Amino acid sequence: MSSSRELTALLHKVIKELSPETLDDTLEKLRFFFPETLLLGALDLIDRDSVIVYKTPWGRAQYEVLGSTATYAVFPGLPSAKGHALAYCTCPAYAYSVLLSETQLMCKHVLATLLARRLERCIERPINADELASVIARQCSL
Repeated sequence: MSSSRELTALLHKVIKELSPETLDDTLEKLRFFFPETLLLGALDLIDRDSVIVYKTPWGRAQYEVLGSTATYAVFPGLPSAKGHALAYCTCPAYAYSVLLSETQLMCKHVLATLLARRLERCIERPINADELASVIARQCSL
């Protein structure tokens, strides 16, 4: 297993322990994984209610994060061939910092989504099949 995968596995373990009762302790641990600006940026997105989950009647969840300049699609639980969870974001920071230069494990939008899910701070919006199709079409045109 590569060091990046080991770090990601450890990070997901830390995030899994997150609850309102363990927030301060978990945030301290997250400082090990992320620069202060990225961590604070993710927390700011949560505080501004910028993490949105669209939920269908059949249980599908589609995530969006309202960034400072655009709205980004976030895919927090993609399966991988190796069995560990992957995440993806449509923002330029993810493309550069995570995929190209490999200097970060994730962008602030993915981190905000993962944290907001654990803290139950996602803004939930129920949608039907036609509305979901519109959301996905919009996200694909980003």
